[in-house]
Amino acid sequence: MDTTLFRLDGKVAAVIGAGSGIGEAVAVGAAAQGATVACLDANESAARTVAGRIGRAASAASVDVRGADDVAAAFGAIQKQHGRLDVVVCTPGVNVRKPLLSYTEDDFDRVVAVNLKGTFNVLREAGRLMTAQRGGSIVIFSSIRSLVVEPGQSVYAATKAGIVQMVRTAAAEFGPSGVRVNAIGPGVVETPLTAQIKENADWYNAYANKSALKRWATADEMVGPTLFLASDAASYVTGTILFADGGWTAADGRFTPPGM
Repeated sequence: MDTTLFRLDGKVAAVIGAGSGIGEAVAVGAAAQGATVACLDANESAARTVAGRIGRAASAASVDVRGADDVAAAFGAIQKQHGRLDVVVCTPGVNVRKPLLSYTEDDFDRVVAVNLKGTFNVLREAGRLMTAQRGGSIVIFSSIRSLVVEPGQSVYAATKAGIVQMVRTAAAEFGPSGVRVNAIGPGVVETPLTAQIKENADWYNAYANKSALKRWATADEMVGPTLFLASDAASYVTGTILFADGGWTAADGRFTPPGM
């Protein structure tokens, strides 16, 4: 067996959302597997802190995925510095947990702007670079909410399902140029995005008990699935979603969050 299949030696990886949570864990993990990592985040200070932890194999810059020009400039700078861009991982997402009848247009626009438009911007700009260089791997974060929902998850779930369809389309369009595109579907992961849930013991424990493993995931547990898709170990994997959800989508069950 080729023991280098999961390595990223010689590859240049851009991790968006690298300033905290899953993105931070993936950036550190990619560097540990030999990649040169560009830590990108809307919070440039946080990205620089993570890059500092990694060391000489990392750089940092700010990026707002809602702006196509911002994404293009960030990727262009990486390509100019290194001559190529082999891996792009996009983790950012926002959620406004409200019943549909309480949702405002501003709430809708906020969630769609980051989750759906942001993903579109990343896919398009990464695709332009990678199809031109005839190779690369793009990994976008979706969610279990692309398949299953609960009260208060309407727009978030819609964007996460939309991400999967964009990933599939990008895989079909970029594949002839040797570019692979896949999604990760995390279950419940302890990150800043889920801090609200952790503060409510009943809510937190209900989610833990919903999965087959009866616990939450750590951000570090998303590194392996992500880097698998980024690496040559997944050289014939494209257009799919890999659920890293502790068996959440395999088992039936329901919990209504407080206030829903």
